[in-house]
Formats: sequence, structure tokens, C-alpha cells
Amino acid sequence: MADKKFSFKKLMEYYDEVLSLPHRTEVARELRDEEDLFMLLIYSDMLGIPNPAFYYTLELYPHIIEKFHDWHLRMGMEKSPLEGIRCC
Repeated sequence: MADKKFSFKKLMEYYDEVLSLPHRTEVARELRDEEDLFMLLIYSDMLGIPNPAFYYTLELYPHIIEKFHDWHLRMGMEKSPLEGIRCC
């Protein structure tokens, strides 16, 4: 009886994998786009775009500074646009 449950569980995992396979790139692209928008909102005040939530996002900088380099390269900026952050 335990073998049947184990094989059914494996079958369901395989079925789920087959259904989600074509959409993996779309999901990854959407997640990357959401992260890019979030980074733009976080650093918008430093880029000269007013950010009403600047005070609340200020404490997030130490956590996302490592991702900043990848973000500004994806946005088409060869060098860091921020004076205080030198990552290149």
C-alpha cells in the first residue's frame, strides 16, 4: 500500500512539473520585472525622482545594495548613477 502512495505522489510531482515547464521563463521574467520596479522605487529619490516613501525605504538599502550593480546594468546604465554608491 505504501508503494502505491509513493508512486502516486511521484506521478503528481511529474504532472505538475510538465504543466509548469512552459511557463518558467515567463514567471522568471515577471519576477525580474517586479524586482526592477522595486529597485527603481527604492533608488528613485537618489536618481532625482521624488519618492514619498523614501523615509520607509531607507532602511532597506543595506539589504539590497548587493543587487544594485546587476540592476543598473539591466537598466542600461554602464556605471552607477548614484554618487554615494560605487559598485563598478
